Formats: sequence, C-alpha cells, structure tokens
Amino acid sequence: MEQKKGTLIVFEGTDGSGKSTQFSKLCKRLEEENRTFRRLVFPQYEEESSTLIRMYLRGEFGLSPSDVNPYAASAFYAVDRYASFKKVWESDYCGGGLMLADRYTTSNAVHQAAKLQGTKRSEYVRWLFEFEYERMALPSPDLVLYLDLATDKSVELIERRQAESGNRVDIHEADRDYLTHCRQAALETAADYGWRVISCLDEQGELRSVEEIHAEVWQAVLPYLE
Repeated sequence: MEQKKGTLIVFEGTDGSGKSTQFSKLCKRLEEENRTFRRLVFPQYEEESSTLIRMYLRGEFGLSPSDVNPYAASAFYAVDRYASFKKVWESDYCGGGLMLADRYTTSNAVHQAAKLQGTKRSEYVRWLFEFEYERMALPSPDLVLYLDLATDKSVELIERRQAESGNRVDIHEADRDYLTHCRQAALETAADYGWRVISCLDEQGELRSVEEIHAEVWQAVLPYLE
C-alpha cells in the first residue's frame, strides 16, 4: 500500500492551452521565493523508458490515435512514469518533498479516455487510476490543475505554433475530432475526481493573459505550500 508523504501537484491542459508556460511560470515563482521543490515533465522523451511513447506518437502503430487502444497506450506511458519515480523522485517524495509535474497519469485520463464513450470511458479512468496509483504504487496527485480551452481556439494556437516552429505535429494534435473528445473527457474526469478547472478564455471568448491565469493558478496552489 502506498505511504504518501510528499505533495504532488499536476498540470494538465488542452493542447495549445499554454499549460507548459503556466507550469514554468509557477516553477520560476517558487524558485524566486526560495521554496524547495522538484520539477517533473512527462513523458521523458530523452529517456529510454519513453521509446514506445515516441513510436506511438510518430504513428508507427497507426496514423490515427484510435489505432492503438487506450489500455495499451496507457501502459506505454505508465512504464515511463514508473521509471521516473524509481530513478528520479521517489526519495524526495517519500521524504516529504513538493513535486510539480507537467502532465502525469491524468494525461491518459484526457488523451486515452477520449477514445471511449459513456460507461466505457468511466470504466477506463477507474482502471487507469487503480493500475497506476494502487497496482504500480505511484503517488496520486494532491491537486490537478486543468487549463481548459475551447477546441476551435486550441486548433488555432496549435497551427500557429507549428507555423512558427516548423515542427511536425503528432497524431494527437493533427486530429481535430480527437481534440474535441479529449476536452470532453477532461471535463468529465475533472468533475468526477475534483480537478481544479481554470478557463483560458474570458467571458467574451478571448484569451486571458498569462498573468491573469497565473494569478488563479497561484491561488489554487497556495494551500498546498503551507
């Protein structure tokens, strides 16, 4: 049985939501305040443990996300997280440390759950969390921050980012319908499991500023820093 000692805060978000920007901004603020924490980013693309993930996202198992069933895909990601925990942050976490993660098990509850509908989706999410948090004994998050962005705006930002960088999008980012289902899955899971949803749009449907979103993130995180 897991003996939870540390604190794990996880950032999730719709593709194009600025999740990584907000994650980095929070890390920087904690550093400026001389708070001790460990920064985690998943998947670990530079590590051998992510080999199957990279093959999957490149389309080597199929060019559509649905070509790989969610249980198989989840196993790819779970192995990478397990390797990270055992090699990198288990000691800090078990010593009572603060962990900040850019994506985690919760990402599968967004991207893989999107491949399923109705009761099959909720059954999968239950299986996922039991598999990683109980069977694999990985820490479960204390707080999950989900940055929510409407799919139309998400696609617009992904396309802009691609044009600016020249990088190829992965099979998830290239499928608009899939991104729509991802958002639906995320909001359902957030409601079922108590994630903190932070909207990236204002009441007029315009993007909120980075600073405005960060202020909301900070208020959500503060209780976990005491």
